[in-house]
Amino acid sequence: MTAAAPAAPLRASTEDEWAGAVEAIRRLPAEGTILLVCHVNPDGDALGSMLGFGLGLRQLGREPLATFPAPYELVPPFTELPGLELLIDPAEAPAAPDLLICFDAASIGRLGELADRLDTANTSIVLDHHASNARFGDIPLVEPTAAATSVVAESLLSRLGVTLDKAMAECLYVALATDTGSFKFDLTTSAVHELAARLLATGIRPAEISRRLFDSRPFGAMKLYGDVLARASLEPAAAGGAGLVWSYATLEDLVRHDQRRHVLEGLIDAVRVAEEADVTCVLKQVSAQEWSVSLRSKGAVDVARVAVGLGGGGHRLAAGFTGLGTLAEVVDLVRAAL
Repeated sequence: MTAAAPAAPLRASTEDEWAGAVEAIRRLPAEGTILLVCHVNPDGDALGSMLGFGLGLRQLGREPLATFPAPYELVPPFTELPGLELLIDPAEAPAAPDLLICFDAASIGRLGELADRLDTANTSIVLDHHASNARFGDIPLVEPTAAATSVVAESLLSRLGVTLDKAMAECLYVALATDTGSFKFDLTTSAVHELAARLLATGIRPAEISRRLFDSRPFGAMKLYGDVLARASLEPAAAGGAGLVWSYATLEDLVRHDQRRHVLEGLIDAVRVAEEADVTCVLKQVSAQEWSVSLRSKGAVDVARVAVGLGGGGHRLAAGFTGLGTLAEVVDLVRAAL
């Protein structure tokens, strides 16, 4: 199996699209319902962008509702985010909101049971930064060169005349720090640091936020990470000689160490440090024949092409897909796509 051919470069949003998004929010009647949604199993960028934007709408006198698809569960380190009071169970989400605003979802399928709101909402705005975004929704604000969806969200808040406060800033900083890998990844530009500086100027505490995001996990999770690292495999000839390092975590690993699934989210960062490999692959078991596959590249390989070819999506340096089959079968698919 080979990866899909590269898609045409995704254009940035036009000024007409930005103006259309601003007008859609401003013209909404005071009694109009606003539903904010993000992708299933939301990460820091999805949740932080959505809640930070929701708090900004409150400054404009709106009372938005926010949610994400089932399984509807908040997990550490996001249980201390400001704006959690905006969240509602997806089962309670209005069936036909006046305005739907979607965050950080590259495809409609990532919205699960909330995807139909794109059809039932009077107007829909999509905020995203994934190069694989299909440009769905009435007004797609997709910026493929942005480091995080929070960059897009902050830009729209600024155009709406919202003044950043400490609560909004913490949400957006969590989003920005998450998707830049604590400001380590290639899309960490001078503009990213300028945005971070504006957020820090509100008085948020970056050391405490970073500790929660990157430097705190249960002892059992640490032991589980040790097991996963011990079984890692290095294949220097893979990916055309760029090298592949891969490992996996099973449901039995979680049971043995008495851990919940969310502790696996940072696992790939522990594996990708292998200097002999450009590509890192971590497979996390969902069921007997289903794996959540995360891919990372240090620059030589476009892992978004691999992920898209296997039914997923993402960025050139960070992507993922759902693999069906045995562990060996899914790893073979990745090797072939590389």
